[in-house]
Amino acid sequence: MSKAPKGRRVPPKNRAARIDSPSEFDSIDKLDEGDAPRASDTPAQAAARRTRAQNRAAKRAASGVRPKAVRGGRVQARSSRQTSTGLILLAVAAVAVAVAVFAFGNPFGTPSASPSLSPSPSTGPSAYGDGTCPTSQPPALPAGQSKLVTIKTDKGDIVIQVDSYLSPIAAGNFVALAECKFYDGVVFHRTAALESGTPFVIQGGDPLGTGGGGPGYTIKDEPVATTYKRGTVAMARSSQPDSQGSQFFIVLSDESGPILQSANNYAIFGNVVSGMDVADAIYAASNGEELPANPVVMTSVTVSDAPAASAGASGSPGASTSPTVAPSVVPTATP
Repeated sequence: MSKAPKGRRVPPKNRAARIDSPSEFDSIDKLDEGDAPRASDTPAQAAARRTRAQNRAAKRAASGVRPKAVRGGRVQARSSRQTSTGLILLAVAAVAVAVAVFAFGNPFGTPSASPSLSPSPSTGPSAYGDGTCPTSQPPALPAGQSKLVTIKTDKGDIVIQVDSYLSPIAAGNFVALAECKFYDGVVFHRTAALESGTPFVIQGGDPLGTGGGGPGYTIKDEPVATTYKRGTVAMARSSQPDSQGSQFFIVLSDESGPILQSANNYAIFGNVVSGMDVADAIYAASNGEELPANPVVMTSVTVSDAPAASAGASGSPGASTSPTVAPSVVPTATP
């Protein structure tokens, strides 16, 4: 082991002990314990001791170094104060975040019972369908055309006649999404009732199954060309204009008509021509839950041409269109 340089003390192993006990660095004028004159010293020895102590004091004064003042308890106390200040600032910041959450709601957002149809990268066509789904509003269904869209579920099949004369943009969009398999595997995520308890609508078409998803784009609004009644099929939307995407709903009762008609802004594009009993079964399967825990799945959705005799006749009784809405509220809002 190497020895400490002459004239310097080896630091004690337990530095903490130096804080609580006097040190040779408390004052540059204080004599070291070994240099203090002793009673047994001769006058020459006492003078030598004073001379050594005074020489050390002079050197420390010239260098400006006061180890005790630098290494003593004051520095540690300052560090402690800084730590306490940091903890206080962190606590204040945490309180501010908590206040913001209570004042403005969850900043990260939560799914709502009503559809939110704004475009979302996580619900775009690249994530659903066969890879050929549209990425923007597809062409309108040509005038005079009608299509049959068959929705298969474990409760049975629902057949919808889609007519261009009702809402050509919405009709073309629904058919395009069905043709690219966008709806395959998607659920009927909402089964709503009126305040009277009468079944209102079943709503589906959200690939997320939460009411907040869509195809990654929206389509233009169109005038409502007919009335809402049992069997009507219409586009769901938010309160914002041109916010329709992939979500749609089927009206379950004529009693729902006046409520939907009061809003009159959910594009009707078709009517159920077969399978309203299946729509009723889907509603019943929810056991009264508006957002069922185990929603019915559309196992496959296919498109075919409507027979010539039925083209343009989907406005007949038994087939109708209707928006996804809650009683006395716009279709996209929670009751």
